[in-house]
This record gives sequence, C-alpha cells and structure tokens, in this order.
Amino acid sequence: MIEEVLKKTSQLFPLPTATATATPTPVAPIPTVMPDHDIYEVAGDAGKKTLWVVFVLMLIASAGFTLMSWKVPVSKRLYHVITTIITLTAALSYFAMATGHGVSLQKIVIREQHDHVPDTYETTYREVYFARYIDWSITTPLLLLDLGLLAGMSGAHIIMAIVADLTMVLTGMFAAFGSEDTAQKWGWYTISCISFIFVIWHLAINGGANARAKGEKLRTFFVAIGAYTLILWTAYPIVWGFADGSRKVGVDAEIIAYAILDVLAKAVFGAWLLVTHANLRESDVELNGFWSNGLSRDGAIRIGEDDGA
Repeated sequence: MIEEVLKKTSQLFPLPTATATATPTPVAPIPTVMPDHDIYEVAGDAGKKTLWVVFVLMLIASAGFTLMSWKVPVSKRLYHVITTIITLTAALSYFAMATGHGVSLQKIVIREQHDHVPDTYETTYREVYFARYIDWSITTPLLLLDLGLLAGMSGAHIIMAIVADLTMVLTGMFAAFGSEDTAQKWGWYTISCISFIFVIWHLAINGGANARAKGEKLRTFFVAIGAYTLILWTAYPIVWGFADGSRKVGVDAEIIAYAILDVLAKAVFGAWLLVTHANLRESDVELNGFWSNGLSRDGAIRIGEDDGA
C-alpha cells in the first residue's frame, strides 16, 4: 500500500536529473585608465643652494673688478665698468631666482593614447627661470661689447652682433614657454640657434680680422678669449635642449649646469680680460671728454640765468 503511494508521488513530482548545460562565456572586465596626479618639476635643496652660492660668487667678482678699476685712470676704465656691470647683473639675477621672484611654473600637457578607452592627459608643471633670460639679454650684449672693443671692431659690426645675440636670447625664452612637442617650441629654438651662428660669424670673421691688424699679441689673446667664450656659449643651447626643451634632466641639474657656465662665462671671463688688459697696451681704450671730465663749462646746463646776462 505504502509502495503504491510512493510510486504515484514520484510520478507526480519527478526528481531532477543531471543534464548538460551550456558553459557561460567569460566576459573580460572593461579596462579603465586613471590619469596620474599632476607632476611638479621644481628645484630641490641642491638647486636652491647653488643659486645662493653663485649669487655670492658674482658679488665677490663685482667687488674685485671694482677694486681693480681704482688702480687705473677713469679714462681707461671702460672694460672695468662693462665687466663689473656684467657680474653685478648676474648677481641680481641669481638673487631673484634664489628668492623665488624670477621663476614661473610652465604648464605642460601630454596626451597619452590607449586602445579601447578614452585618451588620458598627463599634466606637468615645470619651473622656468625667466630671470635668467633677462640676465642674458643684458649681460651677453655687454660681453660682446667687451670682445668687440678688444678686437677693434667697427660700431656697425658690434651692433649687428648684439642684435643677433638679443634675438638668440629672446627666442630662446619664447621656446621655453612654448607648447610641448609643437612647431612653436622647436621653431623658436631653431631661430635662436640660427641667430647664434650670426654671432659666431661676426666675432670669428670680423673680430679676427680687426684683431690681426692690432698686433700679434692682441690677436693671440683675442683668439683665445673669443674661442673660450664661443665654446661656453655653445654649451647653453645644449643644456636648454636637455632641460627646458626635452625635460630629460631635472631642474636641479639644469640650475647647476647653467650656474657653472655663468661663472665661467662672466666671472672667469672678466678676471681673465682685466688681468690681461692691464699688461697689454694694444688693448687700451681711452675715453676722455664727458666720460672722464663730465660736462665742460661751455657745455654745462645753466639754470636760473637770463640769456645775454
């Protein structure tokens, strides 16, 4: 009796049996790309200390050149005045950079492409020391003036060299603030390098020819100090290419590299020029008139006197 009831129940409610089921196809997770946080490339302790050290060195050089000028008549102090202005300007520039008043953050946005997901953008803020370009726009023309006077170059050639130099410096600054990996940035850099070639041409060709006419001793000295200057100046665009240009080196390395070049190109250059000039009569540049004596009585401006009195 009980068995018959169980049979009927099993027929009404059959037990589940194992059947083949389709294996679900795994679905790959949707990839996500999270952009990184903003990157800041700024000076560290090494860079900041270097700025202060060069500031002090330029002040010492300026004081030394001033003391050297007191040993010669006012009429023969032209080299001393120019060279002192060079190192004093550099000292002010390094003080501005060391105190944070000669620097700005350049925003650099880099686009990164990805497969199957939207592109992301990496934002970097790098310090650009614009005080350095202001410094160069004042000091490098004065350095060229020193060399032009030493060689006896004409005023026309000196002015053309200075114009090419200013073009080089200013376009270099435009390149530093240009957009990353664009014709704007590297176009300005190319113009700057071409301008530098004109500076080299004026010094090497015109300067060398004029120095040769002033005697063998002066020609030898001009070739030595001129080549020394041009070699150092050639290193500047190389440093720029690795620093502000491609950002292959950090801000500290950039500061240290430029600091070494500035000390060699300004303080050491000035000391070499003034010491040699003191023992090389062919290099004398003597200025009288207003430079040495001021306005004469006939040329003085009279205030409060009636005409014909």
